[in-house]
Amino acid sequence: MIIGYVQTDPIFGEKEQNFLQIENLLKGKRADLIVLPELFATGYTFISKQEAVNLAENINGNTAKFLKKIANLTNAVIVGGFVEKDDNKIYNSAMLVSKTDVIGVYRKVHLYYKEKLWFSPGDKKLKVYEINNFKVGMMICFDWIFPETARSLALLGADIIAHSANLVLPFCQKAMVTRCLENRVFAITSNRIGNEMRGEDNFTFTGGSQITSYNGEVLSSAPKDKAYIDFVEIELENARNKKLNEFNDLLADRRSDYYQM
Repeated sequence: MIIGYVQTDPIFGEKEQNFLQIENLLKGKRADLIVLPELFATGYTFISKQEAVNLAENINGNTAKFLKKIANLTNAVIVGGFVEKDDNKIYNSAMLVSKTDVIGVYRKVHLYYKEKLWFSPGDKKLKVYEINNFKVGMMICFDWIFPETARSLALLGADIIAHSANLVLPFCQKAMVTRCLENRVFAITSNRIGNEMRGEDNFTFTGGSQITSYNGEVLSSAPKDKAYIDFVEIELENARNKKLNEFNDLLADRRSDYYQM
């Protein structure tokens, strides 16, 4: 199957312009799974909860409609981040979208920095979705630093982890090599670039979107400072074999009775 990412430089609060940037980057492209960054339509650096509320949508909103449009243009299943509105709460979420439907939504479990001021922490268990003979799980940005996130998705049967991100720390890309190796899964980390200076915060995003193989090999690495897309072809069967060698199976060898939880 063909998997890929889109690395963008969004303008804060300008959803339509951010949609157009992605549509232009993907023009004429085809794939099976494409991952977009965290909060790709809105930008990241909120200065109040009300500002985040004003940009929030439910799963029938314009962002979902746009992702369905992209799915139709590319023939791919799409994952992208958005501010989700549900009742009186808002979440930093990612949605998994086909040509016709929102297949699933993941709410970020591990909130970073001032996200704790704007968003409610994710309240849904991690889940893996089977689509077109592949199994995909979602995580968002700072989830990478908690090994339990990727391990849980692997235990649930994920072939691929779709990892939407707005990274400002310099560690994730190297860490994803270990996450993929220890779980024998593929991962697509879709990051953004650019700078947002709003209120008291001044964030420079690290780019370097990455596709990482089940064996820790980096299959694609984007530049740090420009909008970029890339696609690679993978063999899913490799992620379904958890044997490191003839004696060691990385999931079967777990001895959870001895772990301190």
